[in-house]
Amino acid sequence: MTAKVIDGKAFAAGVRAQVAEHVARLKEENGLQPGLAVVLVGEDPASKVYVKNKHASTIEVGMASFEHRLPAETSEADLLALIDRLNADPKVHGILVQLPLPGHLNSELVINRINPAKDVDGFHISNVGLLGTGQKSMVPCTPLGCLMMLRNHHGKLAGLEAVVVGRSNIVGKPMAQLLLGDSCTVTIAHSRTRDLAAVCRRADILVAAVGRPEMITGDMVKPGATVIDVGINRIERDGKGKLVGDVHYESAAAVAGAITPVPGGVGPMTIACLLANTLTACCRAHGLAEPEGLTA
Repeated sequence: MTAKVIDGKAFAAGVRAQVAEHVARLKEENGLQPGLAVVLVGEDPASKVYVKNKHASTIEVGMASFEHRLPAETSEADLLALIDRLNADPKVHGILVQLPLPGHLNSELVINRINPAKDVDGFHISNVGLLGTGQKSMVPCTPLGCLMMLRNHHGKLAGLEAVVVGRSNIVGKPMAQLLLGDSCTVTIAHSRTRDLAAVCRRADILVAAVGRPEMITGDMVKPGATVIDVGINRIERDGKGKLVGDVHYESAAAVAGAITPVPGGVGPMTIACLLANTLTACCRAHGLAEPEGLTA
């Protein structure tokens, strides 16, 4: 048995096309253009690549892109003042502060300064609380992308047993909340879970978001399960740098019913869902119907 490959790249292209269609309709019918502001502090190389990709994708779907690149020594007061200005700007519907921030800046303070309605990353404490209590919120992009792919593959998720390996605030915890919201039976496991392999083998849906290269192997996967690999780890193999997930792909793909590859699985969905969240934020701000199929 070889698992069906869930092609995140193709799926993300479909999501972006849907977003572009909605954006064009908003302009035509309501004279509105959703706007995304991205704030980058410092010169972190990976962050610069992410911001560049986000800018290109934002323009591609017809949204307004506002980039703010600040020097690494920017003071907390100056950064907070910029966020206040973006909160007050009606042309900006989504605000994203690229993490990690330089060490002298308090990430939690900065994230929680963003207006929760414009917090398209879904990291503000208000959005975390709303998601946790099953209310309307902005949902973190990576778990939202995973949920979309799972719904597309399975149709209804109700009653399925889901195991999320990883308990981060960015992926693990919100992923569990989203799966609960779709009536899965959910276990959050992690590196200290006793007999992790046995826990994983119960899962109809196994989400690996633990940040350890190839930690989940084929013998930990229930035959026919759907495996969503959120991990992106750079390792050295045969003298070359290689990207691998948190799942050992070859052994898991031999057992699973469906699996996301790395790269080309969950990764492309993150930016697609960022655009979807910006569109949703714009619709909510103007009291318009939210785009179907692009929210949790």
